[in-house]
Amino acid sequence: MKLPRGVRVDVLEGVRIALFSLKANRLRTVLTTLGIGIGVATLLAIVGIIQGLNTSFHRQLATFGANTLYVSKFPWAMKGDWWVYRNRKNFTMDQVTRLRSLAPFLSAISPTVQRVADVAYGGEQLSTVRIQGVTHEYLTISGYEVTAGRFLTEADDEVTRPVAVIGADVADGLFPGISPLGQSIRIDNRTFQVVGTLSRKGKIVNESLDLVVFVPFKSFYSSFGKGRGLEIAMAVADPTQVRRAEDQLVGILRRIRGTPPGLPDDFSINKPEAMAQTYEQLTGALYGVAVGVGLITLLVGGIGIMNIMLVSVRERTREIGVRRALGARKRTIVFQFLMEAASVSAVGGLLGTTAGLGTAKVVSLITPLAADVQATTVVGGVAFAAVVGLLFGIWPAARAANLDPVEALRYE
Repeated sequence: MKLPRGVRVDVLEGVRIALFSLKANRLRTVLTTLGIGIGVATLLAIVGIIQGLNTSFHRQLATFGANTLYVSKFPWAMKGDWWVYRNRKNFTMDQVTRLRSLAPFLSAISPTVQRVADVAYGGEQLSTVRIQGVTHEYLTISGYEVTAGRFLTEADDEVTRPVAVIGADVADGLFPGISPLGQSIRIDNRTFQVVGTLSRKGKIVNESLDLVVFVPFKSFYSSFGKGRGLEIAMAVADPTQVRRAEDQLVGILRRIRGTPPGLPDDFSINKPEAMAQTYEQLTGALYGVAVGVGLITLLVGGIGIMNIMLVSVRERTREIGVRRALGARKRTIVFQFLMEAASVSAVGGLLGTTAGLGTAKVVSLITPLAADVQATTVVGGVAFAAVVGLLFGIWPAARAANLDPVEALRYE
């Protein structure tokens, strides 16, 4: 919609006079923009880090696969009494076998069991490595890719071979500059031969997915004992039917575990989507804190703009009187001071955006935290700063426009 010519002239004239006034009072302009700039910089720095974490988290979560489900007696996100989950019955291999026969909608299924241990080769040693016992089908479920050698086979599990497939961090830490294939590593003084290495998957919730060693399921039990509850990892054949598969699994699992009717489930079906929801709840609280801090700082900056604009109105009272006496409308005076307030605030927002982006980038370079500020966030930060200037400039603008021309001309 095209604005009337008179309004366009008032706006353009207001912008011209506002820019001239800001240039004439450089020190005042710089000091006024600081409050808004600090607010926008704080807001964008925090939001940028949170957005970076979200992007990184969802990227890593996608490596689990959209069609994967994990069943155990513990939920990934515990709610309620821990002892309720602790007292549930452990899953057994017999239940895994029955689940395989009763759930044809699953394309792959693997029991998994794990522990944390030290892994050594020669003079090199890595601590707190995740040792995981799995079957050959786990590769299809987990989303890992073999970069050298092979993954575990069905024969490895049947004859309890002491072989291992290692993650990228283990390969880099124990075998710098040499091939791990065929080498023997020690896991708690038990020897395993490396038959394959895996591609890098990165971290999720600050835990490395590459500091891992996979061994045959039966070899794990043979070497480290059976006194550990197992988890069942599975892949749904049709990724579009994951929800339906989950509903069917509830009935099948209750049947094979002998859960009486009327009692709650004594197992948990975990999926990456549930982890994402929990993570979003946590980052949602951080977003709230970021927005609160930014709004408080912008409020302080807005009050500073209002104060400076009121001072400007007082200093230019005689100028306003001359303009009104020469025929300037109230609307013209209002536009002038609003444009001045919005310009100061927008400049502060632009500087704050630059500082905020720079801070987020520095944080991402010197810490494990990622930073990823979206273009809409940048535009929104500058636009919001300008709106703050407009809102806090309304009162000074109205006060200037309502000055009595005669009294304004007489003002000294």
